Amino acid sequence: MDFTVKPIAAAMALAILWAMEGVIPMFEGRRNRVRHDAANIVLGVFNALLAGGLGAGVSLYVTEWSRAETFGLLHRFQLPTLIAIPTAIIIFDAWQYVWHRLNHRVPLLWRFHAVHHADAHVDASTALRFHTGEILASMSIRLAVLPLLGITIQQLMIYETLLLPIILFHHSNIRIPRTLDRVLRSVTVTPRMHWVHHSQHQPETDSNFSSVFSWWDRVFGTFRLRSDPGQIELGLKDVAERDWNTLKGMLQMPLRSQMLRRTDEG
Repeated sequence: MDFTVKPIAAAMALAILWAMEGVIPMFEGRRNRVRHDAANIVLGVFNALLAGGLGAGVSLYVTEWSRAETFGLLHRFQLPTLIAIPTAIIIFDAWQYVWHRLNHRVPLLWRFHAVHHADAHVDASTALRFHTGEILASMSIRLAVLPLLGITIQQLMIYETLLLPIILFHHSNIRIPRTLDRVLRSVTVTPRMHWVHHSQHQPETDSNFSSVFSWWDRVFGTFRLRSDPGQIELGLKDVAERDWNTLKGMLQMPLRSQMLRRTDEG
């Protein structure tokens, strides 16, 4: 598979969504969009280069070992390619759901994941905003998950090529018709669904964990919607703008005491 497809697809999706956010935003009155988005994009590009430099080779090794040894769930079944690819995508997306929930439940993981949630101006660029520590943790655990599931490097690349445009879309600040959003979220995650996940109110933050397929939240009882999505207070409480809106603030955030697990249950 051409390894340039994934970054090209992501860049095209980001450019299109950025333009749409300027024309049909749900949350209006945003200022300094370029400065805000630039910080998120710089962090995202750095993480992508790090993941490509450190993770790609090791991921290839463990997936090829799993294939050669017929080790892992999917390798045991020897499914035809046309069935194996969608099956791998669905199974790995289920793992992404589990991993996302763990990032909200485990205090140490939350300290790093909170960098993503601290953004009070959620838009497409927020999809790229993850602390490097979270990326390293995700890469490490993935090295065990990939061979256990029996996913090939080709299947992983196909999944990630689908994943990036979708998470850019459901983080985007675009207003789309309710009917269209409802149709789309019967299969995938939409902005109206994911904005709830970025609410300051913890019971809402701890919902809608799905990445690609929206049905995981329905299956596991974590699906939640708001009838007034434009009124959602985004971000995290008690986090100063200098902390969430600058690259330095993002990188230092896990060290701050207020990143302890929130207890807002009201």
